[in-house]
Amino acid sequence: MKPNNIRKIWNEGQCVLNGWLSIANSFSAEIMAEQGYDSIGIDLQHGIVDYQAAVSMLQGMRASSVVPLVRVPWLDPAHIMKALDAGAYGVICPMINSRAEAEALVSYIRYPPKGVRSFGPSRAAISAGANYGQEADDQVVCFAMIETAEAVRNLEEIVSTPGLDGVYIGPADLTIGLTGMRYPTGFDREEPKMIEAIKRILDRAHAAGIRAALHCGTPTYAARAAEWGFDMVTVSNDVRLLSGAAAASVKAFRDAVAPTKSIRGPDPVNGNKTAY
Repeated sequence: MKPNNIRKIWNEGQCVLNGWLSIANSFSAEIMAEQGYDSIGIDLQHGIVDYQAAVSMLQGMRASSVVPLVRVPWLDPAHIMKALDAGAYGVICPMINSRAEAEALVSYIRYPPKGVRSFGPSRAAISAGANYGQEADDQVVCFAMIETAEAVRNLEEIVSTPGLDGVYIGPADLTIGLTGMRYPTGFDREEPKMIEAIKRILDRAHAAGIRAALHCGTPTYAARAAEWGFDMVTVSNDVRLLSGAAAASVKAFRDAVAPTKSIRGPDPVNGNKTAY
């Protein structure tokens, strides 16, 4: 089986740079996979992606060296096992709130006797290479998302779950869970209470001997997270990157033509109304 490069990066003491895909398109996945990320996650929870599209996206990324991950919609064995059978080298599962849920998550990802995963790696047996069944448990990574007040209360029990490789912080939901709607929603938290909570999750994960990941909105904040000691940082996603680049291009053009004249002229049909 082809080795999971995430584990290699961790063994070298480095931080994994993770990308994020929410657009259901194999070509955009292929483009993102060629930009230098260490890994890329396909978002089946909040992304506009179904299973068949996810398979095509995994196929689009195969030519690169990027490690394919999938965030499943929920703690559901069918979603988790099918994501792995499709070739995901890791699963990120949202809303894990207890030791029992973390144990269930691990069991769905590992084959017996370590877990209850059913054997049938339809695509993974091809994309991941030979000997998949014997090596998958050692290569596939398992992340439990910590993003609620309940999860924070049960943090010690969650991070000590055997077979769990790491916790993945969703800062938007975590902020809502800990503070309600007191602050604007989003990533890159600056509130002292939230930074303290994020660092506490990081510390407890490391104390338990597992990894910690943080979803970030900007490269600058991700760099801070890496300095704090995070083992993986996700920076933005394809939707935000596309919209941000498009907005910057439009603004640059508008700013360039503003000193001279607008390309917009009077509409010959509607008089003074602007035509495009």
